Amino acid sequence: MRAARLIKMVLLLQSRPAMTAAELARELEVSERTVTRDAQALSEAGVPVYADRGRAGGYRLVGGYRTRLTGLAREEAEALFLSGLPSALREMGLDDAASAARLKVTAALLPSLRDAPRSAARRFHLDAPGWFHEPVSPELLPALAEAVRDDRLVRARYRRGATDEVERELAPYGLVLKAGVWYLCAGAGDDVRVYRIDRFTSAEVSATRFDRDEDFDLPGFWAEHAARFARSLLRGEVTVRLSEAGFARLPHVVDRAAVDDALAGAVGPDADGLRTLTLAVESEEVAYGQLLALGPEVEVLAPAALRARFTEAAERLRALYR
Repeated sequence: MRAARLIKMVLLLQSRPAMTAAELARELEVSERTVTRDAQALSEAGVPVYADRGRAGGYRLVGGYRTRLTGLAREEAEALFLSGLPSALREMGLDDAASAARLKVTAALLPSLRDAPRSAARRFHLDAPGWFHEPVSPELLPALAEAVRDDRLVRARYRRGATDEVERELAPYGLVLKAGVWYLCAGAGDDVRVYRIDRFTSAEVSATRFDRDEDFDLPGFWAEHAARFARSLLRGEVTVRLSEAGFARLPHVVDRAAVDDALAGAVGPDADGLRTLTLAVESEEVAYGQLLALGPEVEVLAPAALRARFTEAAERLRALYR
């Protein structure tokens, strides 16, 4: 365990000019004291790890030291060949580059691991798009991917409605593939915003590079954006009474964030084993379709109009199964 951590520490320092003890501790998931001990152990073993003192100090490798500890275990090699979605790479225009990289990695593997690509492909397959939706590759995606890779400004026209178009100069920070739909996270003025790529009508990649904010965290930004977007859709409320079965199935039919909020205020179970809660929903129409999937495991208490729709649905079902 410690040997693997020491190797990782050397590889981290090899990939960067210097790292603070706090940065190394975060990457290695240990304490800063452990980082200090590990650095001393590496130095005693002949690895030239140097510690700069002071507030701006940190650890670095002296004299361009390069480790030869680059061997891959089987699970590491197989994971490497699963690290990208072939369809996504193809849509971004990177399939040739990815293929060449895989060949180079394969050639560098030990003979006993040369079957790692085939082994991984036979056992795992990644399919990003959701069910019942035919994925469509946006025509402008390769150009935007190039701009993202090279930190180049983009002059783009974006469709906001059926006919309304706006022109923007964007600093493209990153691409996100969500359920088969591509999004661009790009700086527009002082804000970073999200754009659906299939709504771009034109995109001209500039020769001018922008200064990327090195603190920008694409996964963290997207997680916050997705959570805000999901909650922004929840503009109505319904009050329901659920059986234990309905309570257990509720997270599978409505928005998870809405369920988490509703559970905090849930009442019950009562003498009949039923729980009452108020649930945020997108609209009455959406709530009707979602809650109908729970059948007799849910009773709508409010609003009255939605309860009336369920009463009518129940009567129609009773007539069908009489």
